[in-house]
Amino acid sequence: MTDLVFGGFLEQQHEEGLALSAASDLLDLEPEPADPPARYLARLRCEGLVRSPSGEIETASHFMVGITFPDDYLRRVNPAEVLAWLGPPNVFHPNIIGMPPVICAGPISPGTPLVDLLYRVFEITTYQRLTMREDNALNHQACVWARQHQDRFPIDARPLKRRLLDLTAPTPTEAAR
Repeated sequence: MTDLVFGGFLEQQHEEGLALSAASDLLDLEPEPADPPARYLARLRCEGLVRSPSGEIETASHFMVGITFPDDYLRRVNPAEVLAWLGPPNVFHPNIIGMPPVICAGPISPGTPLVDLLYRVFEITTYQRLTMREDNALNHQACVWARQHQDRFPIDARPLKRRLLDLTAPTPTEAAR
């Protein structure tokens, strides 16, 4: 890699992405075997929706997204080059279509960090973030359904990153104060 700035960016994304994955019960992040990696496979173990072959809307708990940082990512962004919905193909969300594999995560600025993209994808998958305007939705049927079932959202309210609890007890001197 000849671009030192982009190489530094990729190294930072790798470190921060793996740190988020390590602090999450819902995310497995697999980088490509490159140094530094520019592509990732994100596996989410959270609740989201799919449409069954019979047409029923059902809960699913495994989703996959590909994330790629093209060489010019710090200068321009084509969201379709950065995010790819990899599964399941029968996902049911206004911002996602499984075939072709497209996910709309809103505007992506040049240099948007990997962790920000992962949070956006997670929020979309769990119905914490969605477009309920048919003129702006990738999946119009899911948009209509979502407007009629807002009482079900979010589908999964768990946080992507584990919340740490301070379980240390105060010393007797501290407790007496």
